[in-house]
Amino acid sequence: MSNRGSAVFNRRYRAFLFDMDGTLLNSIAAAERVWSIWAQRHGLDAPAFLKTIHGARAIDTITRQALPGIDPEVEAQWITEAEINDVEGVVAIPGAVTFLSSLPGDQWALVTSAPRELALRRLQAAGIAPPAVMVTAEDVAVGKPNPACYVLGAQRLGVPVEDCLVFEDATVGIRAGEAAGMDVMVVTSTHHTVMLTEHPSIDGYEQLKARRDTDGLLHVQRATV
Repeated sequence: MSNRGSAVFNRRYRAFLFDMDGTLLNSIAAAERVWSIWAQRHGLDAPAFLKTIHGARAIDTITRQALPGIDPEVEAQWITEAEINDVEGVVAIPGAVTFLSSLPGDQWALVTSAPRELALRRLQAAGIAPPAVMVTAEDVAVGKPNPACYVLGAQRLGVPVEDCLVFEDATVGIRAGEAAGMDVMVVTSTHHTVMLTEHPSIDGYEQLKARRDTDGLLHVQRATV
């Protein structure tokens, strides 16, 4: 582990910011079912295309394709509605529910590329209570890897960006957290291949403990077996 990665366990934070899909819950099967239908409908190579969808807003994913004669907003709405109607197999990342329940409610936020309605639906399906502060696709003009979403999350919690720790699984989200000036913890539970990263990583939250000190600051520790 790099010095940067080790530093996360030696720092105290005012808040934790969590991505959702792949970070707090596993929705890959449901998302890929919906996006496969969309890709085939538009003549795309579905297996190759599916590698590009994770972590980004639907409208940004669709816009990147530069398909002639389509309205990205209309297509993104179709994706959202289809995903809301398909939450089969959506489950919490191991240990996530217990870990979140150990955090003060005013010191963590959800920062997701999903629209709010879809985020609430998936959280419900995974058995995760939504936090008081949520930043969703509708809240920013440009999605990840742009840092605006994480900066907004910190603002809504009332904490400086440099006092936040981001939990992420996807490259675009990791880049967003870095660009916001935040430390990053990578969650690898849904990864099929090893991600090379200078950040610390966990494959489930059973490996972590969060503690709140007398100053009200949070720090993470490796859980002892």
